[in-house]
Amino acid sequence: MLSTNDLRVSYGMSEVIHGISLTVGENETLAIMGRNGMGKTTLFKSLIGILPAQGSIAMQGNNITGDKAYQRVRKGIAYVPQGRMVFPTLTVEENIATGLEATGKKKIPNDIYELFPVLHDMRHRKAGNLSGGQQQQMVIGRALAADPKVLLLDEPTEGIQPSIIKQLAKTLNEIKQLRGLSIVVSEQVLSFAMAVADRVMVIEKGQIVHEEDGKSADQKKIASYLAV
Repeated sequence: MLSTNDLRVSYGMSEVIHGISLTVGENETLAIMGRNGMGKTTLFKSLIGILPAQGSIAMQGNNITGDKAYQRVRKGIAYVPQGRMVFPTLTVEENIATGLEATGKKKIPNDIYELFPVLHDMRHRKAGNLSGGQQQQMVIGRALAADPKVLLLDEPTEGIQPSIIKQLAKTLNEIKQLRGLSIVVSEQVLSFAMAVADRVMVIEKGQIVHEEDGKSADQKKIASYLAV
């Protein structure tokens, strides 16, 4: 569904991502784990087209390296950024509806409210008045409104209480099955990653340093990479 080859991303003269090659299969969840400052967000911003990159990015075998972010969204990539980036003065419904721009549709798909019942109950409330967990559900709903084939989530558990993290993992698994899409998630919370990942990669200083199957992963080894 999504692949990169020798991907390199720089800020000015400083290269931050050093030749990453990865693939994401159809209906697969790939968790990319790493400490703060190791390049997760930079990698995700390059995948969605916010940051320019060298090397290549392909979507279903088609090169999208030169595409703008909005073009990538129309081709089936949706992005849930770190920190959520909500429109605080718009309602929940209006926030989710912004994702419809990519499809040309006018109506929010029913399955979004089925996946996140709290959003239906709060659909007329201003997004800025929601809790962190509710906002995270809303921005995932906004991404799903774009009808993606690949969903990118950058640190979705950040600032969310443990009980909501557990529910979020369950919901992501439901989304994958219901929508038949692929998911790439960057994360530091090991329990969350293990609950959703078919495959795990560890990024360190802009390079992939470890990879293994999610269902049989050596959690102690992965945790050693996450230790400060």
